[in-house]
Amino acid sequence: MAEEQDSQEKTEEPTSRKIEKSLEDGQVLISQEMFVFTSIFVGLLVIMFLTSFIPSFLAIWKKLFIFDLSEIDLYSPLLSIGKLVKYVIIVVLIIGIPMMITSIITQFCVGGGINFAPKALTFKGSKLDPIQGIKTKIISAKGLMNLIKSVLKVSLLGGISFLVIYNELSSIIQLSDRDLNQALKGYFYMIPKLTVALLIALAIIALIDYLWERHQHIEKLKMSIKEVKDENKETEGSPEVKQKIRRLQNEISQRVSKQSAALEDVKDASVVVTNPTHFAVALKYQVGSEGAPIVLAQGRGLMAEKIIELANNSNVTIFRSPIVARALYFTGEIGKEISDKLYSAVAAILAYVFKIEKGEDISEPDINVPDEFIFDEYGNKLKDNEKNET
Repeated sequence: MAEEQDSQEKTEEPTSRKIEKSLEDGQVLISQEMFVFTSIFVGLLVIMFLTSFIPSFLAIWKKLFIFDLSEIDLYSPLLSIGKLVKYVIIVVLIIGIPMMITSIITQFCVGGGINFAPKALTFKGSKLDPIQGIKTKIISAKGLMNLIKSVLKVSLLGGISFLVIYNELSSIIQLSDRDLNQALKGYFYMIPKLTVALLIALAIIALIDYLWERHQHIEKLKMSIKEVKDENKETEGSPEVKQKIRRLQNEISQRVSKQSAALEDVKDASVVVTNPTHFAVALKYQVGSEGAPIVLAQGRGLMAEKIIELANNSNVTIFRSPIVARALYFTGEIGKEISDKLYSAVAAILAYVFKIEKGEDISEPDINVPDEFIFDEYGNKLKDNEKNET
């Protein structure tokens, strides 16, 4: 029971497949405070850049409140409004485009890029449950952390604002004794100090928020030992299946190695039975011996072509019989005697070969193979109607 409980604890780092699946579900790393910091920072830079447009903008805005007929263009009453709208659009584009680019760059830096997750758009009835919402938004650890961040933000920003204003309090009090131009200059000297101080505070809050959200995101994606094992089974198969595959691969490898090594013995064969090119089996039989013919080499495809080539180079007789070649290949084994049920068929072939080698002129014999030893090229036993076609 203890081992099962330990396997359920999420202590393992998330796998690449787990991360990909989380992205498909819309689970990405997001730091709201980092977005707030970068947006305000870039927004202030843009506003500083737009200060040169303020006089023109105010001049157009002023014309909207002029009621002197001599100053109004009676032929184009909407001209001033059109110019104002034009400036508003320009200002919105100048501010909006940098802010949008800033948001994209921030997401690339924080969350690793832009992620499109259609699954996140699917309707979930649980989102409409108010009790579940209270549990996840207020009572949960995430809700508590959001509360702490809000309190920290208000306290830190409020405290910094108080300190900056307190240090400049004497200058602020004296502004009432100055004219409007000097008072505005005094404010312009104080505002940058306050702005820089608040940006530093926002940067600290954003860094803390990013580290916390990153920690929470990784903890959420962590997997238990059981989940890692189950994922490995899904991707790579169960250990039993992999073991069986490795065993089959080893058998095939050993068979190919054995076939390659047996090619050297083809020159000693008594006959090579072919299909005529897809299969080739080299047999050896010593006349007068008590044992049955032995399979010296066998192969299919390229291996069969090599056996036939070696047989031609060594003046070994080649006998073409698709049925016998397949029967020998699928039932025989290199270095061992042929099946006893193929004795008569192979004996007829050897008798024919020995007579041919003595110079006798005879016709090829009719070869009879037992029904259970008739195979197709894939090693499947043929049915009665297929045997006749073969």
